[in-house]
Amino acid sequence: MTEVVGTVTKRILVTGGTGLVGRAIEKVVADGEGRPDEEWIFVSSRDADLTNAAETKALFEQHKPTHVIHLAAMVGGLFKNIRYNLDFWRRNIHINDNVLHSAYETGVQKVVSCLSTCIFPDKTTYPIDESMVSISIPTHSPRNVPALLNSLLSCPQIHNGPPHSSNFGYSYAKRMIDIQNRGYFEQHGCRFTAVIPTNVFGPHDNFNIEDGHVLPGLIHKVYLAKQAGSPLTIWGTGKPRRQFIYSLDLARLFLWVLREYDEVEPIILSVGEEDEVSIREAAEAIVEAMDFRGELVFDTTKADGQFKKTASNAKLRRYLPSFQFTPFRQAVKETCAWFNTNYADARK
Repeated sequence: MTEVVGTVTKRILVTGGTGLVGRAIEKVVADGEGRPDEEWIFVSSRDADLTNAAETKALFEQHKPTHVIHLAAMVGGLFKNIRYNLDFWRRNIHINDNVLHSAYETGVQKVVSCLSTCIFPDKTTYPIDESMVSISIPTHSPRNVPALLNSLLSCPQIHNGPPHSSNFGYSYAKRMIDIQNRGYFEQHGCRFTAVIPTNVFGPHDNFNIEDGHVLPGLIHKVYLAKQAGSPLTIWGTGKPRRQFIYSLDLARLFLWVLREYDEVEPIILSVGEEDEVSIREAAEAIVEAMDFRGELVFDTTKADGQFKKTASNAKLRRYLPSFQFTPFRQAVKETCAWFNTNYADARK
């Protein structure tokens, strides 16, 4: 919990508060982005099992938040998703439903949940943008449930096709947050919204090679290959492309969304399309940052996953035209330095 000075008018509960993005938000708040009228409360699975409705409700009644940033989720990289799609679906559906309903029942003023670009159909046009999840919702008063159902059935392209088969459980569970946000607004007038970040990385990530996401997994692989003096083996062809966003940049954007963004419609938080890099290029940036001088080998017997999911940040730029993202190679360098320093305690 952050130290509070002055009159508090916002009590902000962050679920998943000890994960990658939660730690980044905590750092940004502590480094001067917090405000005197805000009290920040970061909770983890040690504080409550959010798959349990009673424990979730008790957590909300204990802390009495006015605002919530909902980050808690079962997450993992490509190969963990492939193995446990059902678990990803069930755990995340329970977590999201319990958090949003507890927020409603305890009178939370605003919830910002975290989605993912994997929610979009695998077969789609690029770049993906918010219009592909848009349903016209008035900003004055809630409508009735039949109107909600009609709007859901009418036009959201997010539901016009299945997500990539490798992570369908996680993707469908994340899609449902958007449906729930719209439902809580339509039926109860709740200001629940969501952000859609691209691939996040940074300090406090999960660097597990088997279960982590691609970039932290590569950082760990490079570390081990350098220690062993062995070649660096990269799973797949290295050709898939991703937009990577540094966790500290995403944290600053989360604060803006919480304080200023007033739409129920989700917003994509991403670097520009021009900053998309291939997995090979990401690996090369890590190799440079960690001064690895060995051979790079691509194991093409391993799956590549989704080839691309290029997202437009045009809507974000309309709101924040001058926001400065940390350059990719600088962010990689900082993350590698953190991992080297904290290797003994890092999640891996």
